[in-house]
Amino acid sequence: MDGLGQRVLVIAFDGWNDAGEAASAAVAHLRATSEYESVYAVDPELYFDYQYTRPHVRLAADGSRELVWPDATLWRPPYGAEGPRLWLLTGVEPARAWQAFAAELVDAALSEDITGIVALGSMMSDVPHTRPISVFSGSDNEQLRTTLSLERPTYEGPVGILSVLSAAAEEAGIPTVALWASVPHYVAGHTPSPKATLALLDRLADLSGAALDRGQLPAEALAWEASIDAAAADDEEMTEYIHQLEATRDTWDSPEASGDAIAQEFEKYLRRGGEGPHKPGRDDPRR
Repeated sequence: MDGLGQRVLVIAFDGWNDAGEAASAAVAHLRATSEYESVYAVDPELYFDYQYTRPHVRLAADGSRELVWPDATLWRPPYGAEGPRLWLLTGVEPARAWQAFAAELVDAALSEDITGIVALGSMMSDVPHTRPISVFSGSDNEQLRTTLSLERPTYEGPVGILSVLSAAAEEAGIPTVALWASVPHYVAGHTPSPKATLALLDRLADLSGAALDRGQLPAEALAWEASIDAAAADDEEMTEYIHQLEATRDTWDSPEASGDAIAQEFEKYLRRGGEGPHKPGRDDPRR
């Protein structure tokens, strides 16, 4: 089969895979712009540590209080849509039994006849907020790499639930793509990043062929960038640091930049081994 097919599952999880809430916000945006129905959910008792991921209490429409437990839910798109259809898998990264968790959700995907999977993630990186958000697009599936012009991941080290799910899906015969947005580390932990969310959705549309409603995200992305500009204007040290990041990014993007030079920069980044903005344990796209 060429590409991802007509029934594509988009995955995003809260937690380590979700710097700036960019990935989870992308799936939330898809849900908000169409009528999805829940078709499968895991039993939270099996996979979540409630001291780590606590249930929440909220007020219901009738004024009563109700508990909301951490979950992982598969959502089906409406029937009758033209072109590729996007299923969604959302939830919280589980605390235990990851292999059983992945097997259960891959079985659910198979029951929906999913033809391809796109896993969305975002990571804190040494990048400026003033430049386009870069999105790593990779796959361990050789056919997808050829068909969609994707990169081959080479990262070795700790991973998150996205990598576990992707590996289980590939073993079950569902081709999988990983998309990772690079979020400026100096803002990723403080505010949602709609510019990164928009970059993920645009790349998802490119790869899947699905028509996506961008809604207010372009305006929100501009407002996000302007708010950081305003905050940095009052901080001379931050302004200088952003200029340094801009110079590095412009060097990478310039026609004169050699592949060797860019590779050397990535090697420096990897040799930090978790020091600095890239936290240990994050599901790095270069796996």
